[in-house]
Amino acid sequence: MEGKSLLRFFFLIFGVTLLLLFTLLNFPYAPSDTAELLDCTTYSPWCTSKNRIQSKNPQLINNPPNPTRRRHSTAVPHHPLDPLTIQEINKVRTILQSHALFNSTTSHALHSLVLQEPDKQVVLTWQKGDPLPPRKASVVARVNGASHELTVNINTREVTVHHTRSSSGYPMMTMEDMNSVIWAPLATSEFNRTIIERGIDLSDLACLPISSGWFGKTKEQRRLIKVQCYTMKDTVNFYMRPIEGLTVLVDMDTKQVVEISDQGKNIPIPEAANTDYRFSAQNTHQYRILLNPISIEQPKGPSFTVEDEHLIKWANWEFHLKADPRAGVVISRATVQDPETGKLRNVMYKGFTSELFVPYMDPTDAWYFKTYMDAGEYGFGLQAMPLDPLNDCPRNAYYMDGVFVAADGTPYVRSNMICVFERYAGDIGWRHSESPITGIEIREVRPKVTLVVRMAASVANYDYIVDWEFQTDGLIKVKVGLSGILMVKGTPYVNMNQVNQQEDLYGTLLSENVIGVIHDHYVTFYLDMDVDGSDNSFVKVNLQTQQTSPGESPRRSYLKAVRNVAKTEKDAQIKLKLYDPSEFHVINPSKKTRVGNPVGYKVVPGGTAASLLDLDDPPQKRGAFTNNQIWVTPYNQSEQWAGGLFVYQSHGDDTLAVWSERDRAIENEDIVLWYTLGFHHIPCQEDFPIMPTVSSSFDLKPVNFFESNPILRSPPNAEKDLPICKAAASA
Repeated sequence: MEGKSLLRFFFLIFGVTLLLLFTLLNFPYAPSDTAELLDCTTYSPWCTSKNRIQSKNPQLINNPPNPTRRRHSTAVPHHPLDPLTIQEINKVRTILQSHALFNSTTSHALHSLVLQEPDKQVVLTWQKGDPLPPRKASVVARVNGASHELTVNINTREVTVHHTRSSSGYPMMTMEDMNSVIWAPLATSEFNRTIIERGIDLSDLACLPISSGWFGKTKEQRRLIKVQCYTMKDTVNFYMRPIEGLTVLVDMDTKQVVEISDQGKNIPIPEAANTDYRFSAQNTHQYRILLNPISIEQPKGPSFTVEDEHLIKWANWEFHLKADPRAGVVISRATVQDPETGKLRNVMYKGFTSELFVPYMDPTDAWYFKTYMDAGEYGFGLQAMPLDPLNDCPRNAYYMDGVFVAADGTPYVRSNMICVFERYAGDIGWRHSESPITGIEIREVRPKVTLVVRMAASVANYDYIVDWEFQTDGLIKVKVGLSGILMVKGTPYVNMNQVNQQEDLYGTLLSENVIGVIHDHYVTFYLDMDVDGSDNSFVKVNLQTQQTSPGESPRRSYLKAVRNVAKTEKDAQIKLKLYDPSEFHVINPSKKTRVGNPVGYKVVPGGTAASLLDLDDPPQKRGAFTNNQIWVTPYNQSEQWAGGLFVYQSHGDDTLAVWSERDRAIENEDIVLWYTLGFHHIPCQEDFPIMPTVSSSFDLKPVNFFESNPILRSPPNAEKDLPICKAAASA
């Protein structure tokens, strides 16, 4: 007995030592000189930790070079929508430190500090050279356990504390929240004992903070989170080695363990063999290389320019681009040049990822709560990792950093968070060849070259690649790719012949002792369309079968397009149906083409998986914004987050579905279109140990916006304009 007690004491001391070491190494240094900032290249263990215990292997810390390194400490804003600069953030921090709400006796943390964008009409009327509107910061803070919304006028130093919203829920977690709670279990002897009993070395632990969701009960008004752990022994891919059934409930504010559930002691930890995904770990010498290196060259350099850090100009497009800690990428003031007049015309005022809903389909104790809201709980931008040049983005890409704020108000830089590049994949923009029977020898083809804005968020195991792709024909394609690593479940089974046919595995047996659990992904986009102006209407163009009259035609039926203008929000709540086909247009009824058609854009659906959960299931109440694939609401600056402003442990009382129940007028109004890309994922063995990227997209396509084909005058490629590259002689 004395020997066991001594062993437990040793591991407790070891765990505390690890905690102190992690705190010293991985948390940001707050410089006394507020002009300094934290750089995620320098402070990579903290900034790229993916919310888990860091590996002992230094090769796992990835610090890619920054091809477009810039001095953020001296940056100044040039546009009303430019994000807050380092100097502005430091000024806001100083202002807040002197405010009564943040006195030295309070416990407080900043959960969000971003630009409070000026009123829309102010931005629309602003022109380059005009003075910038007053710069203000929007702040969400937790003070002594209460959430507060504040506005800080950076110029006048005035602080406005707004009334706290009556809705349920807590603000987006801070990086400090996520990094600190994973250490809480190590402070309890019960947790350490069960780890040791399973034969796991504490130094091999990798733990994840998992949002607890809401299931109809309020637990003492506490911010609660669950922690589950894995072993990193013999593999970097610890996700494939879960300590199944061990779940620790932690109070996020006190860092105290509330409850430990340990129901998986009879479930073995899967083996590490064949789980390491690094190229250096592969036995590539046993296989022939399938592909030669490939790169698309641009002998004259890229065709796009970046003005004042955030204004992108390419071909016939101009738009403002910035990083956001919650949304990731924000596209604003997207305008396209009219080929007839040469004038820039408004298409979209603002577009971004509003929320992600990822429910797993396992109702058991260790899994039922896995119903993530990745933007509102974790911060989609906070989880955006540095992009890898030549692999995430091609040569000649432009890289943009994100400037974010730690819980104490210290600014830091997320390097290489966004890239911008031109893409040519051999696709065709338009073509036509005349048949020889016409006697006309014509072959006209135009290559399709597009501009892509990309980010990749690594939300723990999953990697989300989000592309905004602009085409010269006026189309905007929004694409989401899913990659990364499955969140898997440990099981006693090593072969399907051991499984009783009546037993529900809640997924697929992927390897020995490994189940990939069925789950969904829903990515909801906020699209403030301003088609040739702000007053727009939503039109459902329904294809209906019409019967011909007897003797009218040899045909018995045909299709007719029936247009219905949505008067109110409920008219525009759309569930996509395969056998009730429609087009969905956003038009400007006051602007018409020369032949009388209203100018517009249409959303072309894709990724149409729909939620099949019971509408009264608590996760679906919170994710009710996925009840329809399309919603249309009147513009309201306070309604941007589909899951609500405060998502963490929310009850679903401040969502897009709730707002839209007001059934407000939307005809010939400033309106916002919401579209949800949906994915059902039934895992398969090809998803083990890391998933090939699966992607889907939707389009925003001009419909009667231009008078004719807008790319008719685009030139074809010519041999003289392209370099001739020869393969190196083989050895």
